[in-house]
Amino acid sequence: MFETIKNEVVKATEEICEIGRLSAGDILVVGCSSSEVCGSKIGSDSSPEAAEAIFEGIMSVLAPRGIFLAAQCCEHLNRAIIIEKAAAPYAERVNVVPQPKAGGSFATAAYKHFANPIAVEEIKADAGLDIGGTLIGMHLRKVAVPVRLSVNHIGEAILLAARTRPKCIGGIRAHYDDNLM
Repeated sequence: MFETIKNEVVKATEEICEIGRLSAGDILVVGCSSSEVCGSKIGSDSSPEAAEAIFEGIMSVLAPRGIFLAAQCCEHLNRAIIIEKAAAPYAERVNVVPQPKAGGSFATAAYKHFANPIAVEEIKADAGLDIGGTLIGMHLRKVAVPVRLSVNHIGEAILLAARTRPKCIGGIRAHYDDNLM
């Protein structure tokens, strides 16, 4: 089961990196309900094993590309973010260490495996994966653009994805860079 979950998340992560045109230094925010992945209601049956498989799968794609993972905590930690310090060197840190029942299994796995993990209240990520309805929108840059991936579930959890693009500003005389759309 966990190998299948890992394979699904690898494919989804590869697709969001490609569609979102992510490159070294960019940030991918991921919210993950391991309960939903395993077929239970969000927040009811945390699975550290599922979270580990998902974390490993995501990092196997992001690390070689130099893309940072921002792991969203659950509502009990106000959806704080666990991230490598290098990804947000000037961010205001908060003092919390996620646990499976207070932060979530996925954020706990990230905190455990990151070289220099920090917790922050917010981040403005370049793209995101929402595994199980965790509501990552608050951590995406403006303007968020929905992305349809070939993978629409991780385990039993619904998978939603988004990329971001810069705001288009100006009036009728403005011209835009199509590569940023």
